[in-house]
Amino acid sequence: MREYETIFIMKEEITEEEKNKVVKTIKDYISINGNILKAEELGKKKLAYEIKGNSYGYYYLIEFEGLENSIRELERIYRITESIIKFIVIRKD
Repeated sequence: MREYETIFIMKEEITEEEKNKVVKTIKDYISINGNILKAEELGKKKLAYEIKGNSYGYYYLIEFEGLENSIRELERIYRITESIIKFIVIRKD
């Protein structure tokens, strides 16, 4: 398994309940396909530029170990989750 780091940004008007549901969905998928090494809520921050009408967003960071073929599905989950406005997955070496 390789080590990865992912950061995703959720809409600024998201409720606490919705935010917890999104984070749980992502963490559950990663846990099934690997191991979470670190998970950290980075809080609400101003975006460098407006994304989908949002000037602020809630940032969440997860460092994990996983299989390469599971990353494509993780990115698909990010794309279909309406509350997520931006994401990135990086392989750490």
